[in-house]
Amino acid sequence: MANSVPLHLTSRAPEAPETPYKQYVYAYPHQKSYRLLTDGPLLSELWSRERLDALSLYVHIPFCEMRCGFCNLFTRTGAPEEVTGAFLGTLQSQARVTREALEAKGEEIRFTLAAFGGGTPTYLTAAELTRLCDICETEMGVDLDAVPWSVETSPATATADRLAVLAERGATRLSIGVQSFIDAEARAAVRPQKRSEVDAALERLKAAAFPVLNIDLIYGIDGQTEESFQVSLDAAVGWEPEEIYLYPLYVRPLTGLMARHDKSGELWDQQRLRLYRYGRDHLLASGYEQTSMRVFRRLGSAAAESAEDTSISEYNQQAGMVGLGVGARSFTTDLHYTTDYAVAVSEVRRIIDDYIATPDETFRRAQWAFRMDDDERRRMFVLQQLLESVGMRGDAYRERFGTRFEDDFPAEFAKLSAEDWVRVEPGGLLRLTPEGMARADAIGPMFFSSRVNEAMASYQDR
Repeated sequence: MANSVPLHLTSRAPEAPETPYKQYVYAYPHQKSYRLLTDGPLLSELWSRERLDALSLYVHIPFCEMRCGFCNLFTRTGAPEEVTGAFLGTLQSQARVTREALEAKGEEIRFTLAAFGGGTPTYLTAAELTRLCDICETEMGVDLDAVPWSVETSPATATADRLAVLAERGATRLSIGVQSFIDAEARAAVRPQKRSEVDAALERLKAAAFPVLNIDLIYGIDGQTEESFQVSLDAAVGWEPEEIYLYPLYVRPLTGLMARHDKSGELWDQQRLRLYRYGRDHLLASGYEQTSMRVFRRLGSAAAESAEDTSISEYNQQAGMVGLGVGARSFTTDLHYTTDYAVAVSEVRRIIDDYIATPDETFRRAQWAFRMDDDERRRMFVLQQLLESVGMRGDAYRERFGTRFEDDFPAEFAKLSAEDWVRVEPGGLLRLTPEGMARADAIGPMFFSSRVNEAMASYQDR
């Protein structure tokens, strides 16, 4: 049913972005916008208003063997098995309580997609990964043999025994964070790894024959040039992965690089834009197609053609996402909710310890959350559609909200058009131009609401 136009949709012209790298919009709103609810709603009430026949499961494993200099994810390094084991015990309890809340509606529950993220899920031992899969199947009711599901891994943890578990349980996509095939660049990003370790891990991944292999690379590292970037690009292409992700380097508060480098200013922006364009053109010439600013998929691969169904997309946050584990987010129509969030080592450890000690009753209610309304749903829809290469159909927007995108966001549309960052194609399809795609990390924040911007500005990094 069409909704009326929200009264607080912005109509003032957005400020011109000072940098093309303002923020990576992988989900809207950002977790820094969430706040602790004093008496959060019961999950059974939240999910009673949702469809339950096409759910997605996201499990967050907040552990890594090391913390890269650019990383501001919610993760702890070097956790002993007593901690990871206790974490899985609490995860099992959370899964049981969450399943009860979903079943309260009295309808059949069906999961169609799943992903293990982090952190590094393969930080868990092979036995722990088996236990994690059992929890997803037994407690949550996910048929891992029947649904596409994705797992993130690293060179050090992509061991043969762990990969054997994932292959046996039916994982369809493995994503490995390489970042650079050049040892000196890896060290500059505070990622102590060697090319030989990376190649050995990729050998094991190829031998395991997962339907989709993804390799992550980063551009903008100190000392990186087009020539050195090509070394990594060619090395990645040589493994024939179905996907390659190109990430711009960000230096964020409380990360290792923030303490060591002054990464700011026009020169660094120019370097990143130059390397992005070089990497984009090189991959396009190497038989890949671009589906977003970051994502490149190999043409002619049956697995790549269905890749959108094998992982939870970077912009996929439709209602129906069920999150498990500390740091995981869940999305319903009216409320996005999660747990506490931090980056600093001491705070992350405290939050994980608190999660492990969480009683079942606490899991029955939403805790840290952001309440959605028609305005925010419009913005989320735009970000999900416009930042992808397929673009946003004007009729789909009108059908969903009963209004026109151009009328709801006149200043944003005018800015995008004036900068030649978007074009309107036949049928009212709005698609980013190549230059618009290059500046997706500046375009995304243009659609943040004042409520989200104010909440993020008042958040205290910790």
